[in-house]
Amino acid sequence: MFRVATYNIRKCVGLDWRRRPERIVEVIGEMRADVVAVQEADKRFGGRTATLPAGALAERAGLRAVTLPNVSASSGHHGNALLVREGTGVVDVRALDLPSLEPRGALVADLELHGHRLRVAALHLGLRPADRLRQAQAVVRALEDLDEAMPTVLMGDLNEWSAAGPAVAALSRNFQASAPLRSFHTSLPVAPLDRILLGGGLRFRHLSLHRSLASRRASDHLPLLAEIELVHPDASETAPGRGETAPSSA
Repeated sequence: MFRVATYNIRKCVGLDWRRRPERIVEVIGEMRADVVAVQEADKRFGGRTATLPAGALAERAGLRAVTLPNVSASSGHHGNALLVREGTGVVDVRALDLPSLEPRGALVADLELHGHRLRVAALHLGLRPADRLRQAQAVVRALEDLDEAMPTVLMGDLNEWSAAGPAVAALSRNFQASAPLRSFHTSLPVAPLDRILLGGGLRFRHLSLHRSLASRRASDHLPLLAEIELVHPDASETAPGRGETAPSSA
């Protein structure tokens, strides 16, 4: 079993409009996830420096950021970061530039975790519906073009206010989408902006929003947390089909 989560941290700026990275680290540590996809992990201007302190992440959450070659100040790609538990093997990592009028991208890593190979993609789609659709299609094409297929997790802020918006629909042709839990806005959650999608023999065991005193103040998004597992090869014929929605618990 794997624990995965996605969290838009709004550059560590909380509901009090103060940048408090320690609150985000506290929330991430509470979830005890093996892999966390983080959006808005960097400051937007200048060198896009990371807002999450590596030392605190390691000490308080047992996680480290997957790094890209020749990238020092940023913790990811266009604000997307992947945090993995200490001891996780990073076999490969690649950045995807997604079509948009504004800078958007995805981060894809092949991991060795609990004795299994796992591909994880962290993404943050655009604000315009047409852009989101093109970006979702670009992610699917990029994953299909990779040489080796493996169990895959896509997670991030899809910016889809509808439970079945065009980007979700495009991704769901190849991946099983999580139930649309309302993760935004933290003060009054009304929109399922954050989603997790599974493919390649993975299925959901449990899905929930992580609600705690810290998570209710640290960002304008609530984190989305899932327990997932590999379907036994002999049972693959009865695994949830593509496009089905995972069970959930709010």
